[in-house]
Amino acid sequence: FAAVEADLVRIQSLGVDILWLMPIHPIGEARRKGELGSPYAVRDYTAINPELGTEAEFRSLVETAQGMGMKVILDWVANHTAWDNPLQAEHPDWYERDWKGDFRPTPWFDWSDIIDLDYSEIGLREYMIDAMSHWVSEADIDGFRLDTAPMVPLDFWEDAHAALDEIKDVYMLGEGEHRDMHERAFDTSYAWSWWDAVHQIGQGDADVGALVGYYSQNEAAWPEGAQRLTHVSNHDKNSWEGTQFETMGEALMPAIALSVVGEGVPMIYSGQEAGNEKRLEFFERDPIEWREHPVGDLYARLFQLKEDTSALWNAPWGAPMIQVPNDRGGEVLSFVRRGDDSKVFAAFNFSADAVE
Repeated sequence: FAAVEADLVRIQSLGVDILWLMPIHPIGEARRKGELGSPYAVRDYTAINPELGTEAEFRSLVETAQGMGMKVILDWVANHTAWDNPLQAEHPDWYERDWKGDFRPTPWFDWSDIIDLDYSEIGLREYMIDAMSHWVSEADIDGFRLDTAPMVPLDFWEDAHAALDEIKDVYMLGEGEHRDMHERAFDTSYAWSWWDAVHQIGQGDADVGALVGYYSQNEAAWPEGAQRLTHVSNHDKNSWEGTQFETMGEALMPAIALSVVGEGVPMIYSGQEAGNEKRLEFFERDPIEWREHPVGDLYARLFQLKEDTSALWNAPWGAPMIQVPNDRGGEVLSFVRRGDDSKVFAAFNFSADAVE
């Protein structure tokens, strides 16, 4: 945490408003994968991994970031725990079982280092909300990114959000893509299908029609003002599918620009701004080489543009995208966002050729 605190000026200079920390809790040792293990195999929800620092250092990080105008949210893993989480012995009835009656990882995935929780148990629901409340009350965090959100019942998330809001107004980012998540559970959800569209375009497997399909669904089928996370990379995509350069190809820079200028909440993943060229090892220590890079420069310019231009603000404050038809619809995406105080015309050429 002390090292992160030293980097806050650099992070703030990008124009970042919210700092999302991946799980900070002690990592399970039983059935651990790799040397480091997965931070998503949580051994204790109310403790801090000593490898990261102390509770005092964490509180200092939160306080410093907030003093610089940033919010801090924690990654929360409610779907499962590590095998050696004490809950497994203290409340075995809070866990799901396989056909043999044994504890089980999430079905069908190779997640052998974790076991699934059972949200039909009222005691589990109360415990989990209390654990989340602990970090809001004791560390004054500003919200959560909720891991594998659709694997946990929606009504639990609705209850959790309401309970946390009694302490302070929290921000809830759900890792999932379902429109009903926006009713009462989450402020923002993942735009996975947006990532799929720009990835397919970058790989030469689709044209701009893939993005037209996404934005059509976004306007016609999702709640008005729904915030959706538009990102070109994250910890899963980088480690398992490829770096931003591999997955987006020649579409990288326009994809980054569209993630900020189009409707959506843009996210930058650690290392993107430094032009990280490696797939970070998920279960091992794999430091990022920090450096100045054009990707970081582009994000900083775009975030400043977004802040200065009210039409580009996140929903519901910004203006909606209005399609501008053009005669190169398979290659060029064009639209207008027009508000009371500002308006932007945007044209994105996703082809390899100059277009007039």
